Amino acid sequence: MDEREDGGDRVGDSDAVFKALADPTRRSLLDSLFVDDGQTLGSLEERFAMSRFGVMKHLRQLEEAGLVVTRRRGREKLHFLNPVPIRLVHDRWVSKFAEPWAAALSDIKTRLESDMEKVFEIYIRTTPERLWEAIVDPDTRAKYSFGAGAYSDWAVGSPIELSAPASAGPIASGVVLEVDPPRRLVHTWLALWGDDVEREGASRVTWEIEPVGDSCRLLVIHDELREGASPELYGGWPMILSGLKTWLETGELLTTPGSLKYA
Repeated sequence: MDEREDGGDRVGDSDAVFKALADPTRRSLLDSLFVDDGQTLGSLEERFAMSRFGVMKHLRQLEEAGLVVTRRRGREKLHFLNPVPIRLVHDRWVSKFAEPWAAALSDIKTRLESDMEKVFEIYIRTTPERLWEAIVDPDTRAKYSFGAGAYSDWAVGSPIELSAPASAGPIASGVVLEVDPPRRLVHTWLALWGDDVEREGASRVTWEIEPVGDSCRLLVIHDELREGASPELYGGWPMILSGLKTWLETGELLTTPGSLKYA
């Protein structure tokens, strides 16, 4: 089956991912972003013995494969590692055979920048309205978000509670900061599933939906994370987003260990 027929627009195109990862320089660029995410072109250029044009060419191929996402901050263009395509490859082949410990592959670096910002990008063949509903409807959210639904009236200033039937209490909580359906949702995020993550304090999550042809580009930005924050706060996003894509495009649930944790 053709990748596009299977909903594999850009992010999730396994051929592009494997081609991008085949080059050692591109792998080194990803390694550099793994250690120090959100770098400018100039910062990356200083780390490699090649021309600025050469670095740009490799970054462009990583962007085309969805492995790197860029964001503007003032005059600077920052580059972020996007692990979602690798997670999709894992879910397509590895998760059918791997033991539960394989879920740890979605965890990323333990050393973080001050005020860390993580950016995740995925393309899903659906409408903005249906994607928005999958984010705010608690029953649908539970199908791909560790079995937990997000409960709120989704008005600015309203509380959010993430909970599951099998959990002893709320798994996370937050407050709605911005609402613009079906395009943009911003809320705070406080993890409550353990004392260690609760001590991290509140961070912020932004959902941005952009229609692209018969699909949607979903950008999830998790920022205001403290320096050295626990990877538990953001390491589950690739699994969540691959589960969201699978549900909307096929109506099926993933059977990854994390997806079944609270089910």
